[in-house]
Amino acid sequence: MSCIGLRSQDPPPSAPGAATRGCRSRGGAGGVQSGSLVREDRGAWAADLSIEPFSEKTEYLYFVGCTPSYDPQAQKGARALVSLLQQARVSFGILGAQESCCGSEVRRLGEVGLFEMMVEENMEMYLELGVRKIFTTSPHCFNAFKNDYSPNELQLQHYTQVLADLLKSGALKFSGKFEKIVTYQDPCYLGKHNGVFDEPRLLLKSIPGIKLIEMDRSREKSLCCEGGGGRMWLEGTNPEIRLARLRIQEALETGAEILATACPFCLLTLDEAVRYVGAQDKIRVMDLADIAAQAI
Repeated sequence: MSCIGLRSQDPPPSAPGAATRGCRSRGGAGGVQSGSLVREDRGAWAADLSIEPFSEKTEYLYFVGCTPSYDPQAQKGARALVSLLQQARVSFGILGAQESCCGSEVRRLGEVGLFEMMVEENMEMYLELGVRKIFTTSPHCFNAFKNDYSPNELQLQHYTQVLADLLKSGALKFSGKFEKIVTYQDPCYLGKHNGVFDEPRLLLKSIPGIKLIEMDRSREKSLCCEGGGGRMWLEGTNPEIRLARLRIQEALETGAEILATACPFCLLTLDEAVRYVGAQDKIRVMDLADIAAQAI
């Protein structure tokens, strides 16, 4: 029996249970982190960015996701991504308060029935709105839409794939520099599960000033940050050993000044690990979109 199957036989512990209960009422699991986070605030991060609501005339739906909608640190990457897309004149829109969680972590916590309800509600709304193309901030959302939803006609991309296409077409160009030594963390649900390894590296290599150095464990061998599978709300079985802390040590060994990633969960868990090991003056964790926006 799969891990999801085993989890579905028992209700989630208190914190993950509260997270899954918030998915429909608040629009996402991120709302459990504070009682003040409600569905009406889901689009507040973009209030000053002049983003059009999605309509049938819009080419792409930008599915922001729970963590970038509510978490201030993850919002930096989402805001940077918007600036890049607007610079490249991409036709995209967001759903704001209408957006609901993709259900990825709900499913992986064993709440299969709730996940199926969320899939049905989301797909009904997308069909009604005329959504054809979606790109996501999070690899977890990308994976859920691509592999966990029933077969559908949606064209799905992670934002790194969209930016890589814009680079190749010449719509996105870097006129500035980001003069740092950078290493890259492959998010599990972008790399290992879906084979997206080259696009993030193409972006980093295209930014003037960056010296990209790979960690020994990269691409298919990359080390998980432990943020997925509901682990953002679960205590580990061995809390004294955190993979994110090991990963920071590996990044430090490369001599990198910046640890780049393209996943909100990786961003938060790795940043916490930097502070735990006391390496704030040696290395900084950044979203790839944030790095790219600084070189426009």
